[in-house]
Amino acid sequence: MNPRTLVSWNVNGIRACIKNGFAGAFASFGADVVCLQEVKAEQQQAAFAPEGYSVFWNPAQKKGYSGTAIFSRAAPLSAAYGLGLPAHDAEGRVIALEFAAYYLVNVYTPNAREGLVRLPYRMEWEDAFRAYLQTLAAQKPVIVCGDLNVAHCEMDLARPAANRMNPGFTDQERGKMTELLAAGFVDTFRYFHPELRGAYSWWSYRMNARARNVGWRIDYFLASDSAKAMLTDAAILPEVYGSDHCPVTLRLAVDD
Repeated sequence: MNPRTLVSWNVNGIRACIKNGFAGAFASFGADVVCLQEVKAEQQQAAFAPEGYSVFWNPAQKKGYSGTAIFSRAAPLSAAYGLGLPAHDAEGRVIALEFAAYYLVNVYTPNAREGLVRLPYRMEWEDAFRAYLQTLAAQKPVIVCGDLNVAHCEMDLARPAANRMNPGFTDQERGKMTELLAAGFVDTFRYFHPELRGAYSWWSYRMNARARNVGWRIDYFLASDSAKAMLTDAAILPEVYGSDHCPVTLRLAVDD
């Protein structure tokens, strides 16, 4: 089976998210695949095993840090973890599942951090990740989801002027996102909602930001150009709580 209903969510620690209603939210999705980022745990620590789903887990070597997971109703043809590059694979940031019609890649992009101390590494990561996606896209269509840790355009955050050159809104990070899209990918939310403003997926825990919708759109579903014909809808679910991020979704029209 080719999954048709996809959800991506940075849970900012799955153990904490479970305490904050994760199971109920997961059930409400009714999704074929749910991709998680920043799980901050190994699989046996999560205490969550939904019936009917296979689980794919890529924890960071560092305890309580980073990590990704995928819950899938459909059995993939194959599963791969990381980029195949030791310099980039210690933090559990990538899982790729191959289905008959497409590859699904779940990613948690490194944060440049305060003071942009990790921006040079972030630039190396971006180039390696783009090359990885292009290799997959040469074989079949690719769907990419996850926390990309960048607001691409000014409409993708509430206060662009105040945040210029802050982590997630540097010229360098935005430029790498532009490069990725130019390499043959589309931002699916903007594909369906090209001018929609006030649509965010992350809010600071400070200053009551979420209630005031002072947020950023940094969680994405991207699709390779060859996957455009499959796309039917992309959405953000700000009504779903449990993390400082909310889930984002993509629906596909694809035959088995």
